[in-house]
Formats: sequence, structure tokens, C-alpha cells
Amino acid sequence: MPFVNWLKRRLVVIAGLLTLAYLLLPNIVVTVFSFNQPKGRFNYEWQQFSTAAWKDPCGVADMCGSLSISLQIAVWATVGATILGTMISFALVRYRFRARGAVNSLIFLPMAMPEVVMAASLLTLFLNMGAQLGFWTILIAHIMFCLSFVVTAVKARVMSMDPRLEEAARDLYAGPVQTFLRVTLPIAAPGIAAGALLSFALSFDDFIITNFNAGSTVTFPMFVWGSAQRGTPVQINVIGTAMFLVAVFFVLTSMVVGNRRNKHKA
Repeated sequence: MPFVNWLKRRLVVIAGLLTLAYLLLPNIVVTVFSFNQPKGRFNYEWQQFSTAAWKDPCGVADMCGSLSISLQIAVWATVGATILGTMISFALVRYRFRARGAVNSLIFLPMAMPEVVMAASLLTLFLNMGAQLGFWTILIAHIMFCLSFVVTAVKARVMSMDPRLEEAARDLYAGPVQTFLRVTLPIAAPGIAAGALLSFALSFDDFIITNFNAGSTVTFPMFVWGSAQRGTPVQINVIGTAMFLVAVFFVLTSMVVGNRRNKHKA
């Protein structure tokens, strides 16, 4: 009975830890196999510990080139989607205009629509326009499907803002620009940052929409998919592990900064 009572008190914590372990298991496998030295072309069975792939992460032809393309597209897609999404969010929350309800509904369509449908639609649009498929068509497509996620994140933050704070700033003779930079933007910043990070992750990871609209351009997800058909180099696991560690670093940094701010406020 004491064990049953102990289990009941900690059931939620145990369930949360098991769920977290389940989510992190693929990352752990990728990390472990980044130190493997396979005998064949496929890195699916553990053979021997080696750090050769970490010493030469660009040892596979065209891999770092595709990674560079993915990073460039992800950065520019994040910038474009964040700027446009932030402006759309403020417009939807702060202003009343015709078709506002329709825009509110339509903005969520890319999130609900299957990616293959959007990919085929964008490809049809680009072909009808006579656009050359490549870097720019991928970038436009990524901005379009990331936009909805930014609007959702920023809109939720803007809706929770107290308009009296901006009114107080104007009462203290702050101009529109000062009010926006010193009051509105800092309050909306967490939502904007969340939308930007989500956009970067979605853009960097996307395969379906990119594959339809890439032409001869090869991004990192497309390179990984192509490599899986003829052999999986260990360097892919190295890049995946590095991206995972970078993401963990940003999460831990944001937690530390948030805790320090809370301590200062207290």
C-alpha cells in the first residue's frame, strides 16, 4: 500500500518523464550512431566506436552545400514570415475592416491543409507564372506556409496585451514610434520569438513542399532522403546531433534568462 500511495502521488510526474524519454529516444539513437563506424553503406547497425565523422562532418560530397542552402532558406523564410505575420496579427487584433472574419478563418488553412495539396497548388502557380523552380520558389513557398504559424503565435500574445499600457505611454508624451518600440514590441516579443523559432524549425525540416518546388536545388532534407536510397553516411547523424544540441542550448538559455528576469521582478 505505501508503494501504491507513492505511485499515485507521482503518477503525473512519472508519465511526463516517460513521455519525454519517448520523445527524446530518436535523438539519442541519432547521437549514438554519429559515433559509429559502419562496415557497409548503411549506418543501421552498431559496429565500432569512432569520431571520424565528427572530425570531418563535410566529408560527404554536396552534404554541407545542401545544409547551407537549407539554413539560408530557413533564415530568410523566418525573417519574411515573422515580419509579415506580426503585421497581420496586429491588423487582425487592433483594426476592424471588411472580411476580417474571413481573413481570420483563411489564415489557418495552411495549418489544416495537407502539405501535399499545398505543394501541388504552389507548383501549379509557379508553372503558370513561368517561374524558374529553385531557391526563390522554395523561399516563397516556405514563407507562405510559415506565415500561419507566426500569426497564430503573435496574435495570441497581442490579444492578451493591456491597451492601457500604450495609453499610459501616450499620456507621458511618447510618440507612436517610442510607444511601439518601448511598450508594444517588448510585450509582444515572446510571441514574435516563438513564431520565429517555429518558422525556422518548420522551414529547415520541410521536405514535401520543398520537393515539389525545388527544381534542381537540393536542400538538406532532400539530401537525406536521397542518401537513404543508396546508403546513409554517418555525417548525417553528426549534423542531426549538432542541430539538436543547438536547439537544447537555445531552450536552456531562454530558461535561464527567464528565471533571472523573474528573480529581478520579485
